[in-house]
Amino acid sequence: MMPDFFPEDIKPYIIPEVKGEQFYKCLGCSAEYSIEKLLYVCPECHQVLLIHDHNAQSLKKIPGRVWQKIFDFRKMLKIPALKGIYRYHEFIGPSIPLESIIYLGEGHTPVIEANENLKEKVGLSFFYKNDGQNPSASFKDRGMASALSSIKYLIDQNLVSDVIAVCASTGDTSASAALYASYLSPLIKSAVLLPHKKVTSQQLSQPLGSGAQVFEIPGVFDDCMKIVEHLSSQYSVVLLNSKNAWRILGQESYSYEIAQDFEWEMRGKVVVVPIGNAGNITAVMNGFIKFYEADIINCLPKIIGVQSEHADPVYRYYLEPDEAKRKFVPVDTKPSVAQAAMIGNPVSMPRVIQIAKKFNALAGRQNVFFVQVTEQSIMEWQLAANRNGHIACTQGGECLAGLVQAFKQNIVTNKETAILDATAHAIKFSEFQDLYFKSEMPEDYKIDPDPGNINLPSLILPDNSDIVPSQTKRLKEKDFQKFVKDISNKIAERLNLKVSL
Repeated sequence: MMPDFFPEDIKPYIIPEVKGEQFYKCLGCSAEYSIEKLLYVCPECHQVLLIHDHNAQSLKKIPGRVWQKIFDFRKMLKIPALKGIYRYHEFIGPSIPLESIIYLGEGHTPVIEANENLKEKVGLSFFYKNDGQNPSASFKDRGMASALSSIKYLIDQNLVSDVIAVCASTGDTSASAALYASYLSPLIKSAVLLPHKKVTSQQLSQPLGSGAQVFEIPGVFDDCMKIVEHLSSQYSVVLLNSKNAWRILGQESYSYEIAQDFEWEMRGKVVVVPIGNAGNITAVMNGFIKFYEADIINCLPKIIGVQSEHADPVYRYYLEPDEAKRKFVPVDTKPSVAQAAMIGNPVSMPRVIQIAKKFNALAGRQNVFFVQVTEQSIMEWQLAANRNGHIACTQGGECLAGLVQAFKQNIVTNKETAILDATAHAIKFSEFQDLYFKSEMPEDYKIDPDPGNINLPSLILPDNSDIVPSQTKRLKEKDFQKFVKDISNKIAERLNLKVSL
């Protein structure tokens, strides 16, 4: 649809202009730095950064209802740069020109309501937001579109060249980083570090297929992250983990989409997210705060962060009710089917602490909660979800297990509606389902497969081994009809089918 057909009151805003004055701000010492530098931590105190905009207050000059209208009508535009997360350009990257924005189909993933059977099992109404339907099949594409657009902007301004992008990953980050970097080839080359034998084969294949240099490192994700941090502090490389503040900005789009999907009404809503490196929950909270402060939404939803008992440093931190006594202590992780969240020392923990405090203050009550779940519950709730029409990964199972736990603890009620983050597509973590169904889960996972949940294929063979067809040996018509009849009868018996009249 052409902008000329849009209502007069939003025509001046429908195509965003570059008006932002974005800058890095340190969470520790509050020092400010130009976004025209490649920064990931404060040069002075080495604390993590967030990106702010000196012009942010000007966003409030446009009434919230007008912003709603702008975003609703932008859905109709055919401009690629505004089809993805940059539909919310003024809130994500107001300093980035449209011609520098990368769009590979990310964002605006569907929100799917649970069927009645699953609602009854859980005890309340909820939806899955299927972020596995992003281009690389995970939510990471939101932050990567933002991070790589910022790099493209620096390249376009001749501020950087011969870029090498690096990241540590449990799988999803590497797939996304390699994909988006390959789109800018040969301007950018990518390298990813993975913990050896702790990434599914499906996830490993993705960065390899996108042409990245892949390095497998002994240990766990936290060990890979330390190496990447060292590389970014000593060499001229672009760090693409969520330590990169642009990643957080892009992932805020998840919140904006939920607000728009639910007609801007956040009253009675609960948003449930898994916690890995803590970048996603940081972004989700910050996104809702921005929309609330701009009067686009009239209240803040409840936020629930979920962690497995095998990787739960954030949950443990908030077990202490007295804020003054809280002390963050990294944990040694144990094997988890929620593999993407198996992180014991999340780099965005300082962001979580600061933003959760602000979120609660704006809400006027505790509105951010953290729950811990078992590996058994993660696997079983993932299977339950996917047997009821969803495509949830194990992190999506972690979210559903967390919602059930929060319901038991009276954190949520059956009068509220929850939106759960299925961070990746179920196929990316199908190896865990295979191990479960074959009763081959390694002991370290502490998962005992329920025979009622196991689903395996049945090989049906004819009684006569001489009438088995193959690609190299096709049966004659008479034998083939015998084969069809024999196999059909056996399947009909298994399914308890009745002969049609």
